Amino acid sequence: MAEVLGVDEPMLWPKAMQTVVKTGPDREVVSVYPYRSACPTSVWAELIHAAEQDIVFAGYTNYFLWTSQPGFPSTLRTKAGRGCRVRFLLGDPTGDVTRQREEIEDVTLSVSTRIRVSLEALEKLGSPEGIEARFSSTLDAPHHVGLSLFRFDDQMLVTPHLARLVGHDSPMMHLRRHQDDGMFDRFAQSTEELWERGRPV
Repeated sequence: MAEVLGVDEPMLWPKAMQTVVKTGPDREVVSVYPYRSACPTSVWAELIHAAEQDIVFAGYTNYFLWTSQPGFPSTLRTKAGRGCRVRFLLGDPTGDVTRQREEIEDVTLSVSTRIRVSLEALEKLGSPEGIEARFSSTLDAPHHVGLSLFRFDDQMLVTPHLARLVGHDSPMMHLRRHQDDGMFDRFAQSTEELWERGRPV
């Protein structure tokens, strides 16, 4: 409407409405959670089931997906069978960055163990067409370990990892694409760069 009338969006909305209706770049922010664990598992399930073209699990370990989503392996096979591209980007369990992160987190369920949980689950899947897995490159690992990105077509869950906190204790944003070069596109581009430089599992 703003384009048709030749005016800026804020001109169409009185101040009272601007506090309720998002009109700027932040309209891509669907929701925020102070902890990733505060996001209902139903949100993850809805995003996974609704995606039809592209799913990217670019957390450093991704292990929680296998335990929090009932029937996750069969869901992945079904998605891939219907033409949805499913990708897993993982950290290298033997890499220096992984060992450093383990020292920082200092928890019983170590980073390398969590990665191996995902690798074992992926191995049990076999090699169905449409499901791919890569390790992030050695140069990208320091960036990957600090930011988990999960894409479902035009929606995304983003978790920046705080200091010594593990993923489920770090905050998370739910984004939906609404504009070119917005927050969604910026994070999506970062995900693709990490993927392109990664190496096959």
